[in-house]
Amino acid sequence: MQIIDSHHHIWRQADLPWLQGPMQPRIFGPYEPLRRDYPIEEYRADIAGCDVVKSVYVQANWPEHLFEEETRWVQETADRTGWPHGIVGYADMTAEDAGPQLARLARYDRMRGVRQQFHWHETPLYRFAATPDLCAQPQVRRNIRKLADHGWTFDLQVFASQMEGAAELAAACPDVTFVLQHAGMPEDLSESGWSDWGEGMRRLADQPNVVTKLSAFGTFVHRLDADLIARIIQDTVALFGAQRCMWGSNFPIEKLWTSYDALLAAHIAATEGMPHADRAAIFHDTATRVYRL
Repeated sequence: MQIIDSHHHIWRQADLPWLQGPMQPRIFGPYEPLRRDYPIEEYRADIAGCDVVKSVYVQANWPEHLFEEETRWVQETADRTGWPHGIVGYADMTAEDAGPQLARLARYDRMRGVRQQFHWHETPLYRFAATPDLCAQPQVRRNIRKLADHGWTFDLQVFASQMEGAAELAAACPDVTFVLQHAGMPEDLSESGWSDWGEGMRRLADQPNVVTKLSAFGTFVHRLDADLIARIIQDTVALFGAQRCMWGSNFPIEKLWTSYDALLAAHIAATEGMPHADRAAIFHDTATRVYRL
C-alpha cells in the first residue's frame, strides 16, 4: 500500500526559538533529542522501507516575521530534493488583513494551506493561543475566507472545548477546506473527556468542508499506544468516514518515543478489517485530494 504522510516537519534549529536556550515545557514532554537540525535527508532515512511516496510539510512555529522565509526554505528544499510535495505555511489570521501575507506565500508553488494554531486549554501547559475564541473573531473569518482565492486549506488545531466554535467557523467559510489537526487532540481520556471530544467531533463532522488527520496520538501519553490509536481511529472514521480522514506521522515529534515504521504499523493495524477503499483513502487518497498532490 502506497502511503502519503500528510503531516511532518523539517527544521533548522537556529530558526526555532523553542529549540534554543533553556528547554521550554511542551505538551509532548522533554524533547532534548529534537534540539538540533532535522533535515529532509534524515526524514527520508526515517521513512525508508515504509512505502511513503509523498509528504506534506506543516509549519513549525518559526518567528512570525519570518513566515515567508520558512516557506521559502521548504520550497528550496523541495526544489533540491523533490520532498516535500506540499507545504502548509503560516500566516496571521488575526491580522486586520492577511491578504498581503497570503500574496507573498502564493509565490511558492508547493504551498497548499495555512496553519495557525488556535488551541487553548485551561491547563497552561496545553495552551498555545492567547484566547479560546479565535474562531469567532470577525477578522479571522474574513482572512480564512481569502484562502479560497488560492485554493488553500486552513489546518485547524483546537481542543474539544473549542469545537463548537470551530464548527461555526467552518460553516462561515464554506469555500475553504478545514483540516482538523490530530483528530482534535483528545487529551482527557476519562469517560467524560471522551464524551466531550466525541460530541465536538460530531459537530465538526457535520460540516462537509472539514476533514481530519489521524496523527500525533502520542502527544499527551508520550508513548506509542496501539490501543489508543485504534480507539481514536475507529471513533473518528465512524464520524467522518474514511474519505475525510488522512494519516500523518507528526515526525520528528513522535520520534521521541517510537520509530517511523512502528508508528505506521500501529496505524495500519488499527484499520484492519476496513474495506480496501477506506484504507486507501486514509493512507493515500484523502491527502492526495485535499492537498492536490
